[in-house]
Amino acid sequence: MLGEIDFASERRKLVRQLELEGVIRSEKVRKAMLKVPREEFVLPEYRKYAYVDSPLPILKGQTISAPHMVALMCEVADLNVGHKVLEIGTGSGYHAAVIAEIVAPEESPVKGHVYTIERIPELAEFARRNLEKTGYSDRVTVIVGDGTLGYPEKAPYDRIIVTAAAPKPPEPLLEQLKVGGKLVIPVGSRYFQHLYVIEKKGAKEFRRDVVTPCVFVPLVGEYGWAEG
Repeated sequence: MLGEIDFASERRKLVRQLELEGVIRSEKVRKAMLKVPREEFVLPEYRKYAYVDSPLPILKGQTISAPHMVALMCEVADLNVGHKVLEIGTGSGYHAAVIAEIVAPEESPVKGHVYTIERIPELAEFARRNLEKTGYSDRVTVIVGDGTLGYPEKAPYDRIIVTAAAPKPPEPLLEQLKVGGKLVIPVGSRYFQHLYVIEKKGAKEFRRDVVTPCVFVPLVGEYGWAEG
């Protein structure tokens, strides 16, 4: 029976697995992954698979990323308490909640904030509801819009994390990154990419490091892929 699933136990087992695999390397990411209830960010029919390390369908042909990719992106972004983070591709809100748990933990007097952009209104509303019921709506702001344009109203950002694949890093995102800040983004074709960490060293100076091959849904927008 679904009601008999011990989600907290399943979450602990998954986090331990990701530690053993070397995906989770820091205490801050471990704590965040242990705290955020992924089962509250998936569709009801997929709750029982919440702690399978795999992407799951959400709405409108989109997916919630596999837990290992969420953890990996948080690790390579080198998030810290107090950071202002822009996330592109809210999806169900799960990744934003994990980021918020690192940059604005409840017990910390210093609070960062996550601004997350979703182009699909139904998904944005789904994410808002999920973040509200799990207690993250005070630390995460959901915006409906073209994520490739960023969110200049709150720029510059300490970190920008993109959860969809771009043909190249969108210029507005590079512009909205603080000097010393990092952009984590999958770059490649519609069907295969590499995850990059791009560090802004100066106004027009960037260091690019390749982390791993990956597969994400396409980043649709003015500086991304055309829809369809």
